Amino acid sequence: MTTAVATLYKEDNIIATHLNYEINFVLLSEMKGMDITMNIEYEQIYNNIANRTVQLPDGTKVPALGQGTWYMGENTNAWKEEVRTLQTGIELGMTLIDTAEMYGDGNAERLVGEAVKGIRDDIFLVSKVYPHNAGRNRIKQACENSLKRLGTEYLDLYLLHWRGTVPLAEVIEGMEQLKEEGKILRWGVSNLDTDDMIELVNCPNGRNCTVNQVLYHLGSRGIEYDLLPWQRENHIPVMAYSPLAQGGTLRDHLLTHPIIKELAVQKEVDPHQILLAWCIRTNDIIAIPKASKVEHVIANARAASVQFTEKELEKLNHVFPAPDKKVPLDII
Repeated sequence: MTTAVATLYKEDNIIATHLNYEINFVLLSEMKGMDITMNIEYEQIYNNIANRTVQLPDGTKVPALGQGTWYMGENTNAWKEEVRTLQTGIELGMTLIDTAEMYGDGNAERLVGEAVKGIRDDIFLVSKVYPHNAGRNRIKQACENSLKRLGTEYLDLYLLHWRGTVPLAEVIEGMEQLKEEGKILRWGVSNLDTDDMIELVNCPNGRNCTVNQVLYHLGSRGIEYDLLPWQRENHIPVMAYSPLAQGGTLRDHLLTHPIIKELAVQKEVDPHQILLAWCIRTNDIIAIPKASKVEHVIANARAASVQFTEKELEKLNHVFPAPDKKVPLDII
């Protein structure tokens, strides 16, 4: 009997399974409105994720492995499956969900809102504001619109999606006002490079920044030259988007390289899980891979069990080295 994980959903008295495996199940009691079954590996995955956390500056601990939603909510035919996928990730312990008002013109937020309905307090919810909405006259309305789409009264974390023409001091002023009103609990930024971060923290209340969300994966290590060390020195965690390099499309031969394939075979995982595990190898990086199918989110969650030896990391560093000079911040 194959060891695997599956989640079953009852719809019109029909149980639909999303994995073509033959599995021994352990039936759990109903959890948060969903009928969920899992086997021993399911529980192991949950425990592995629970043991991989990142501490935010205010002491809050969040899973190192969260869920992204870029390109989700754009296809009505995939809506139910995407909701199920997010819910499965939640039950596996991936309770940090990242979205943005930009994604699907707000539909990704609506999708997330449906997925977390009834379990909102168990979720660490992150959304992002467009730069042109980040000024003092627009950020409150933008935030309220996101809250409405998400069906919640507050965000755990609200990010400036990228730097625009609004001065950082003004963005911070708006974020702090949202905190005072209880609409957000924390704020942060995305796609800011080292000079931008230095400017940010030197603004009034700038050191209240919780995270900087940037592109980071094994094939794109530019932040390791100066941005990542600076953020570590200033106790601002990195949130890594596209940690799987968009399925390897952002870097040729990333998933097919012999070293990646060799490690995957040795650890009995697939190459995607090697990339994801590498991204969360330390305790100060949060990865937010996107999965639009249940089997994909389960595969992502399994990456939390993968650990590397120093020798293995040296091999990866040799093949995919960090730059030895400053390079432009990768942004997609």
